[in-house]
Amino acid sequence: MLVSDFAYDLPEELIAQHPPAERGASRMLTLDRRTGSFADHLFTELPHLLQPGDLLVLNNSRVLPARLYATRAGLHTQHDSPGPTGQIEVLLTEHLTSSEGHNDWLALVRPAKKIHPGETLEFRSPSEPWTLDPEPDLTATVLSMGEFGERTLRFAPTSDFIAIVERIGHMPLPPYIHRNKHQPDTREDRERYQTVYSQQASSASQQAGSAAAPTAGLHFTSAILSQLEARGVELATITLHVGLGTFQPVRVADTRDIRLHSEPYTLSASTAQAINNAHRDNRRIIAVGTTTTRTLEHLARAFESIHGPLSPTNPLALAPHSGSTSLFLSPPPDGDADFKLVRDLLTNFHLPESTLLMLVSAFAGREAVLRAYAHAVAERYRFFSYGDCMLIR
Repeated sequence: MLVSDFAYDLPEELIAQHPPAERGASRMLTLDRRTGSFADHLFTELPHLLQPGDLLVLNNSRVLPARLYATRAGLHTQHDSPGPTGQIEVLLTEHLTSSEGHNDWLALVRPAKKIHPGETLEFRSPSEPWTLDPEPDLTATVLSMGEFGERTLRFAPTSDFIAIVERIGHMPLPPYIHRNKHQPDTREDRERYQTVYSQQASSASQQAGSAAAPTAGLHFTSAILSQLEARGVELATITLHVGLGTFQPVRVADTRDIRLHSEPYTLSASTAQAINNAHRDNRRIIAVGTTTTRTLEHLARAFESIHGPLSPTNPLALAPHSGSTSLFLSPPPDGDADFKLVRDLLTNFHLPESTLLMLVSAFAGREAVLRAYAHAVAERYRFFSYGDCMLIR
């Protein structure tokens, strides 16, 4: 299929620039993937639309304030501060493991043409005054260059890297959310571009978080989670750290040529057992978001690659572990629409010609999804990260 097959018209004013006034106060479009019919609901109705025994799986990855600002070492003075935090934008996208214990990260750098291997970048808190020689909060050496602004950075040792990033960084809002260039995020973004159940990153292990929010989870409140449990819905969490693929546009014309960046995940013992039990009992497994969907479907495919096709005599038996996935799901004839675990999907509305829209189309059918999107546009739903959502059943 062609990437252009996933285009649709979206008025710019429907792209949500801020979250709703109250978390959970979103609209929710339901889509029946068997019949293609859809209906308008509110997100607060979700507990009543699910059934006792359903397993709802959420991605608890925490968003790092991974957008940092830097200067090239030796080039700053008290008179040339290029803004509140510096002139080089650095977006941390993936923490790289190293047998030598180095703190290496993949990053997107802008403007990239200025930054070459061997250069040193200095990062400072936006609250610190720019003087002739301020001590940087972090320093990093550029190790290598990749395509489209990608760089590998090695940060100098520090006792609490994550805490420093939390202090000096900004939330990595997507480019379609517009903020003042002198204020890349707001106090509201710090709270609302984060799920209520996100898991704090570990400073001691330099544990990475996500470079973007798993946005379908932004709608949940503690009260709605409690209502789901009272309804008899089982809740479980996986951790998948959203990385570079979220920020890189599709640059090929044919979906067969798409290759996603790998993203790390962790499956806990309790969630592995919950998934195994739900699959064995033929209970619905409902994924919250495309990141959760990709992780669950990766787990099923990895299991089958070792143990053979799932069947009553070959039941799913996931074990706790950590790994990574680059699974890309798109509709037939060229893609894979054989979803092995996920029965229902809660997801936000996605960008035209994006891999996330392709995944949703693989799950529910491209024509049905595009009809539902056209309805959402006509009914003035709010789109993308801070927008409304869909429940595909």
